[in-house]
Amino acid sequence: MNKEIEKEERTIAPLAADLHGWYALNHRELPWRGITDAYRIWISEIILQQTRVVQGYEYYNRFVSRFPNVRALAAADDDEVMKLWQGLGYYSRARNLLAAARQVVERFGGEFPTTYEGIRSLPGIGDYTAAAIASFAYGLPHAVVDGNVYRVLSRLYGIDTPVDTTEGKKVFAALADELLDRCDPGGYNQALMEFGALYCVPRSPQCGGCVFADRCLAFATGRVESLPVKQGRTVVKPRYFNYFYVRHGADTWVRRREGRDIWRNLYEFPLIETDEEQSLDTLQQSESWASLFAEAGQVSVSAQVYTCKHVLSHRVIHARFYVVETENSPSMKGYTRIDSGQIGHYAVSRLTEGFLERLSTNYPSLF
Repeated sequence: MNKEIEKEERTIAPLAADLHGWYALNHRELPWRGITDAYRIWISEIILQQTRVVQGYEYYNRFVSRFPNVRALAAADDDEVMKLWQGLGYYSRARNLLAAARQVVERFGGEFPTTYEGIRSLPGIGDYTAAAIASFAYGLPHAVVDGNVYRVLSRLYGIDTPVDTTEGKKVFAALADELLDRCDPGGYNQALMEFGALYCVPRSPQCGGCVFADRCLAFATGRVESLPVKQGRTVVKPRYFNYFYVRHGADTWVRRREGRDIWRNLYEFPLIETDEEQSLDTLQQSESWASLFAEAGQVSVSAQVYTCKHVLSHRVIHARFYVVETENSPSMKGYTRIDSGQIGHYAVSRLTEGFLERLSTNYPSLF
């Protein structure tokens, strides 16, 4: 055996022994752990982006039950995938899952790529996700760097370079790679992330009993709560959505959101978006109202039945929902008429889902 290789294999990664020991005693039993199926690992990683494990657990089980392999997902109907994803938010993840699955079939013959570069080339997969899949499924030596890893490493090594800067990303990526246990990269990556998720938590971690207490610079210098450092926050923009649940007999109207705006490929009721909060009287005098309810005859509008402030990562949606009944069938340009009893078959935003839940409870006759 080459002496350099032999030397490298004998090298113990600085954090590995303590992390593996901690993980063996404390890790959570989850259905995507302890497997080498790249497809299922990928599904779990995409679901867990911006989603807590407790919420993602059932979504993962339903998803892999309905689409047990990448070919099944690639052949899926877009609307069915979006409906299955409903409630998880960040719907670009679902769109990218479909696009990536179809590329796996087209470019890789239906077999999930087995190299970091191949995995990284798929839509919706960045450096972190590619490293996670490569190390968990194939044992490839790629270090993961997610929010948990940023937090653990910044505290252990006292690094105050902002994690949301180009320099910070380079610093932490290089450190994570240097510390990687190349004898068991998948197990090490899992342990490091789990340690950050369960123990080295953002607020009030129990540092006194930490396996790294004797070498953590943040603990030694009283900076645990101030690390990691972020440069700045995203500017949040308010938007004002006025929705109308229109009824003519048993019919209602919906449309599929398109373009590059939020909730693309989800369905919604007729909408008038305004620059600021507006009263119903003002809305009824607008050109948008006239366009929506052309040929509707007499229009009866209930008082608003649902209001909500819906917070997204970069938007705050101030929404009002009204129930509208029309004498005639309105033209509703751009919208599709459906049987109101079928609305549950359409994927909608969590905002609209909340309205429908309220409606079914307080106004069951409208279904």
